[in-house]
Amino acid sequence: MSHDYLILHGINLNMFGRRDARVYGTATLDDINKALYTEAQNLGVQLDIFQTNVEGLMAERIHQALDDGTKGVVINAGAWTHYSYGLLDALDILSVPVVEVHMSHVAGRESFRHVSVIAPACCGTIAGFGINSYVLGLKALHQVVLERSV
Repeated sequence: MSHDYLILHGINLNMFGRRDARVYGTATLDDINKALYTEAQNLGVQLDIFQTNVEGLMAERIHQALDDGTKGVVINAGAWTHYSYGLLDALDILSVPVVEVHMSHVAGRESFRHVSVIAPACCGTIAGFGINSYVLGLKALHQVVLERSV
């Protein structure tokens, strides 16, 4: 199936809904994906959604985006955000815009979460709005893609 945008969910994000509700809320990954598909329909775009707990598989899916027609990426790398220079390198290979999202307000949490090593490969970051971080990230990505196509 053809798609416009790639949504990447990283390590442990399949556990949304079972993780600390005070931090992540009660939305499941399925809830997030449904919200993304609804917004994609509103925007008139197609999504490919991928989740893995294996860093190498995430890098390989990013590499695949070089050749599969991906026009932009929304990524929540989970804990990899804070230490995976391998994912930074993979994202840097892409020429399409990348938006980083987080369910929680990472800047208000433990100090190790304040640094995103993947941020230099991204055009922006949205964090702290729960499920809406993803929806806002998709909207922002779409706007960047439209602006770059003019």
